[in-house]
Amino acid sequence: MEVILLERIAKLGQMGDKVRVRDGYARNFLLPQGKALRANKANLARFEAERAQLEARNLERRQEAQGVAAKLDGQSFVVIRSAGETGQLYGSVSTRDIAEVATAGGFTVARNQVRLNTPIKTIGLHSVLIALHPEVEVAVAVNVARSADEAERQAAGEDLTTRDQDVFEFEEEEEEGEEEEVEGEQEAE
Repeated sequence: MEVILLERIAKLGQMGDKVRVRDGYARNFLLPQGKALRANKANLARFEAERAQLEARNLERRQEAQGVAAKLDGQSFVVIRSAGETGQLYGSVSTRDIAEVATAGGFTVARNQVRLNTPIKTIGLHSVLIALHPEVEVAVAVNVARSADEAERQAAGEDLTTRDQDVFEFEEEEEEGEEEEVEGEQEAE
């Protein structure tokens, strides 16, 4: 199906472009969201008549998004989750969680604006893109930790996903001692 784009859509085209898309994508996403019109003579004439208004509205939204992006750029948000000793989360951090934390931090971010290819499943610092407008994206840091104290340590640069070397060596010494006791018991028998 051919459609006329009413706004810029990533990997598809700019405002006013006439593009060919799959029928389901047009019917289920582009047309209901008001992001495109069917490409026919009546809609083409309507688009040309409203083009100046659409471009002005797009410019206004982009400027608002750039203002929010300037405040949001470089922000860091802390998410507290339960995790094992190796740093593997028992659940995951999704777009909804990041949107809620950003909203609690005083920013208006919808979950569909958070660009997360895969859910976050480990503790640590993660960079996440937030698309405030089709032409404005900003990166924020998400600090996933088991506690607020751990979050502060991670922010300072400490790596909490690896176990301490001293603890590892102590456990090895204990295991060696247990093996010697077992060998001693076997020799006594």
